[in-house]
Amino acid sequence: MPKILEACARQVMETAPQIFQSIKAEMRRGRSSDLSVPQFRTLRFIQMYTDTTLSSLANYLDLTLPSVSKLVDGLVKQELLIRQEAASDRRCLSLALTPAGESIVDAAREAAQARMEQTLGGLSDGELEIICQAMELLRPLFPGTARTPREVRGAGGTWAPHEK
Repeated sequence: MPKILEACARQVMETAPQIFQSIKAEMRRGRSSDLSVPQFRTLRFIQMYTDTTLSSLANYLDLTLPSVSKLVDGLVKQELLIRQEAASDRRCLSLALTPAGESIVDAAREAAQARMEQTLGGLSDGELEIICQAMELLRPLFPGTARTPREVRGAGGTWAPHEK
């Protein structure tokens, strides 16, 4: 294995968890205080992945279907989620956020992004460009799921995932 490949892999392995922990902490801080972490993670997953089913949510949360069903029931009662016919299979139900659910996730995401901007703010434009290029290179290598993420909302409108 070339030395640069080994060094790069080590840097990613050491740095990525720190970045993820920071993002998760900020997202949790920005969530509504009456939501549990699993409830918030549920809303965030459904926002990111359209036409989500109970099975895909259970897989993501690493919970059983009955546990996820109970969690979803609570969010439906709070009017943060709705169940609807799945676009891909009418025999299945999919989950979608209500405007109130969308608002909660958007507010937490915006707060986390603002904190990330503060963290990165001391870097030069050239350094920021290097980070952006690195993220563009890494994104297709780590799909995370077979499903396609919904557009990610940015401060200036919407940003669609990079396509090659």
